[in-house]
Amino acid sequence: MSEHRTPPPVSTMLMRGLFEENPIFRLALSLCPAVAVTTAVKNGLMLGVAVLVVQVLSSMSGSLVKHIINPKIRIPVFTLLIAIWVSAMDMILAAYFADVYQQVGLYVKLIVAFAIIISRMELFSMKHSVVPCFWDGLGMGLGFLVGLVLAGAFRELLGSGSIFGIAVLPFKPLLLVVLPAGGFFTIGLIMALFNWVDIKRGHKLPAGGGGAHG
Repeated sequence: MSEHRTPPPVSTMLMRGLFEENPIFRLALSLCPAVAVTTAVKNGLMLGVAVLVVQVLSSMSGSLVKHIINPKIRIPVFTLLIAIWVSAMDMILAAYFADVYQQVGLYVKLIVAFAIIISRMELFSMKHSVVPCFWDGLGMGLGFLVGLVLAGAFRELLGSGSIFGIAVLPFKPLLLVVLPAGGFFTIGLIMALFNWVDIKRGHKLPAGGGGAHG
């Protein structure tokens, strides 16, 4: 196994997940679930919190077991760890947030296949101790959560005229915004904004990747 490396500062790890390598708006990961659940803020918030918790716990778990597993089977082991935390979150959300869970429960189960989680375990947890993995997982999880909430707020506001189910706009909502096409359009607009801000700051754009559930 790799020796522990010196981790970046905490602020760097948090900002990397929130902005520089935001899973949705910069890396273009898990776009289909993101589009599906962001018709309302509360749906995006629930899935985002679930991903945040699973990301943090999986990253820390990966760091703990990396010295006791054979490197050749690390991916199946990582997948099993993710599945354990996803199952726990799924049961908690189903028990205590049944109303919203009916809308997003399917996508909570799909967190097992989200590429951002296992990629952070492979790229970061394998090389760092538990505490840095907590901060890295927190940053990436917060980035995903913020992405879902931003997209959900935009789509619910313009598509339904409300925020958290409370009517706030007097004019007729735009139905297109809550349709799948409107979801991809919304995320594309926010991606463009992220890229524009990054170009203004003089940073190089990261290589993106996409996938239905990745």
